[in-house]
Amino acid sequence: DVLSGSGLSSSAAFEVLLGTILNHLFNDGKVSDVEIAQIAQAAENKFFGKPCGLMDQTACAVGGFITIDFEDPSSPVIEKLGFDLAKEGYALCIVNTGGNHADLNEDYASVPAEMKSVAHEFGREVLRGLTQKDIIDRIPELREKVGDRAILRALHFIAENDRVGEQVEALKAGDRNVFFEGVMASGRSSYQYLQNVYTTKNVSEQGLSLALCVTEAFLSGTGAAWRVHGGGFAGTIQAFVKNAAVAEYKKNIESIFGEGACHVLKVRPYGGIKVVE
Repeated sequence: DVLSGSGLSSSAAFEVLLGTILNHLFNDGKVSDVEIAQIAQAAENKFFGKPCGLMDQTACAVGGFITIDFEDPSSPVIEKLGFDLAKEGYALCIVNTGGNHADLNEDYASVPAEMKSVAHEFGREVLRGLTQKDIIDRIPELREKVGDRAILRALHFIAENDRVGEQVEALKAGDRNVFFEGVMASGRSSYQYLQNVYTTKNVSEQGLSLALCVTEAFLSGTGAAWRVHGGGFAGTIQAFVKNAAVAEYKKNIESIFGEGACHVLKVRPYGGIKVVE
């Protein structure tokens, strides 16, 4: 039931599903969620050719609201946060704008490649450990060597890491509003600096931009939050909508993107799991 090519991590979900099935059929369920996620990532990197990270696979394998620290990709640190969106009176609405990810591997690959190009100028493999000041102090030099977009994406990365920490603390404290503020700030930064809301290959098609624009018109002032979902460039946006406003939002957004475009979801506390004996 996961929409393929729409930014809902359908590939990661399918990979984790297969890993979970094989784990219980042949390994007595002893293979950990993290290892299943790592195997899934390897399949996508090596056999599909998409240089994705480990986040989607880990989220699918573990389930629920979680925070993941990938400082050591071979042993990511995962913490379940126990946040219950339904108890807060909200639903997660995923809007499928109709775009497809099938031909966007180059766009996705450019994001980590450009970030790493900045890191390499500091003698590092990755940006982690650098500060905003480190990069700003060398912008004139970096512009000549890696280009403006790479710098913007690097600055987004550093700010986003700080933002995630703040959002985690907000969820632990049960502060939904601060979490939503982080969602909005993250979405704006993705649009402006990471630049993953539309592909430059076809600038006349900007379904995600349009969905974000009309969602702002529909939901401003209602206590909602919204942003691009997943890797972006095409596919879906996410919106945290009060239950009382879901039906109206679904009606309005589907008048633009078509019947069935808005999927009202719950975040289950389980990832890959055996459900029957």
